[in-house]
Amino acid sequence: MHKVLLDTSFFIRLLNPTDNLHQNAKDYFRHFLQKEIEMYCSTISIAEYCVRGKIDELPLREVRILPFNFFHAIDAGIFASIAYVQKESKQLPNRAIILNDIKLFAQAHYEKDISHFITSDSECSKIYNTINSKIPLSFEIVNISNSLSSTLGELPFD
Repeated sequence: MHKVLLDTSFFIRLLNPTDNLHQNAKDYFRHFLQKEIEMYCSTISIAEYCVRGKIDELPLREVRILPFNFFHAIDAGIFASIAYVQKESKQLPNRAIILNDIKLFAQAHYEKDISHFITSDSECSKIYNTINSKIPLSFEIVNISNSLSSTLGELPFD
């Protein structure tokens, strides 16, 4: 059974009915529930979401909370050192959120049962690819910009 880490961008799309990726987010969420795929929400994503949203909007009954811990911090430091070299050479975007992306990647990588990071943020793939080229990461990124039906043809989510 697969376990997935849901990115803040996923929750934003899921909880906003006017967002153009809302239906895709709903389809993925429903699929994960139906297939009993464990979903995780990082405490980092909760903090990011609560900048503009409220904690009681998040579907916390259906997801497990993943606290950012000591071991995640160690991996995040290693990943950040790789990303900063690329950022300085202008191969990565100059985004303030890069640190949170890296922390989430560290959690997904350290928690070996997590096989996929579910997001709508296409920019985070650049960071993922940079880190993955130096340290093979133990998870894959799924971008919900692609419909569930097209993704199911590529990944073993059924």
